[in-house]
Amino acid sequence: MTSLAQKVLLSCEPENAHDFTINFLKRTQRTPFNLAYRQSVTDKPVTLWGLTFKNPLGLAAGLDKNGECIDAFAAMGFGFIEVGTVTPRPQPGNPKPRLFRIPEKHAIINRMGFNNHGVDYLVEQVKRANYKGVLGINIGKNKDTPEDKALDDYLKCLDKVYQHASYITVNISSPNTPGLRNLQYGEALDTLLAGLKLRQKALSDHHGRYVPIVVKIAPDLSDEEIVSMAQSFCKAEIDGVIATNTTLSRESVSGLEHADEAGGLSGSVLTSLSQSVTEKLIKALDGQMPVIGVGGIDGPASAKERLGTGASLIQVYSSFIYQGPELIKDIVDAL
Repeated sequence: MTSLAQKVLLSCEPENAHDFTINFLKRTQRTPFNLAYRQSVTDKPVTLWGLTFKNPLGLAAGLDKNGECIDAFAAMGFGFIEVGTVTPRPQPGNPKPRLFRIPEKHAIINRMGFNNHGVDYLVEQVKRANYKGVLGINIGKNKDTPEDKALDDYLKCLDKVYQHASYITVNISSPNTPGLRNLQYGEALDTLLAGLKLRQKALSDHHGRYVPIVVKIAPDLSDEEIVSMAQSFCKAEIDGVIATNTTLSRESVSGLEHADEAGGLSGSVLTSLSQSVTEKLIKALDGQMPVIGVGGIDGPASAKERLGTGASLIQVYSSFIYQGPELIKDIVDAL
């Protein structure tokens, strides 16, 4: 049944299929109808930051931007779930169409632009969920917030999600918000990290609970940029890094339909690039913080390779769109 539904959804316009799926999961997640996607996945616990992850495979941010389907994804067997990216204020995102499949390569191009209902809405959804596992909340800035005011947006989100998150991801690597990736470099990065760590300390004292902050980076980085960013992360004592977001490169899909669409490319075509960046990042960090691997993880082989590189955990998104919940079981069973 799940396989048939997957084929039908993949024949529909991508964003319509996404919206239908989210609505279906939202309505069924706490009802007997979740039998349509609920499955038993073997526990293979991982401990990180004092948290126990049910297994090393998580759902990457971007699929459940508003935190509406947390219990549904938990029922599928994910070891942890990351929701968002969420911004301080609701925003519609970029004009449609903005989501494109390249099925020949099991790839997706998106230029969604942080479309979401705002942080207050997401917090309400998180509070309604029954899920007791590890929950990451991914935060970003509104499109119309100037780069030099970006920290303000991240702090607004941090304040509101802190007590509801197991860990918080700072997204500075989406290619679909103008200027966002500039926050990955030099003084802009150092200023952002310092501000976040200062607020984290205040929130930890206030709530009596330390919530790790991790940063999600792009795959489109030179070796020098990776080393520089690693130095900044270590200096600021950030708790971890997620590598990587989507790529602007089109080399792997050149000549195919939709290949020239603007936006970030993800899927199996990202496996090699993300693997390489992850390896270089782990070397540059020299064991000072953990790395979560994401990007092109499309089955047991790539999952094992990413973990073998030294990643503590892994996440999937685009391959999950193409393969469905069975991918979770296939990967975890093989680990």
